[in-house]
Amino acid sequence: MAWTWEVITTLVSNMMKSTPQGFLGVGLIFIYLVWMVSMATRRIAENLKEDHHH
Repeated sequence: MAWTWEVITTLVSNMMKSTPQGFLGVGLIFIYLVWMVSMATRRIAENLKEDHHH
């Protein structure tokens, strides 16, 4: 898990040194990544719940 925080810290650090367009792009990519992970987690939870009912 430590490498994950290192990657995120490096990403944010480099984002701060970027142009406004780069800052916006990286921010939007990060938001999209969080959205994808949350939707995948939600679908997995729903499928597990559905499997228990059958």
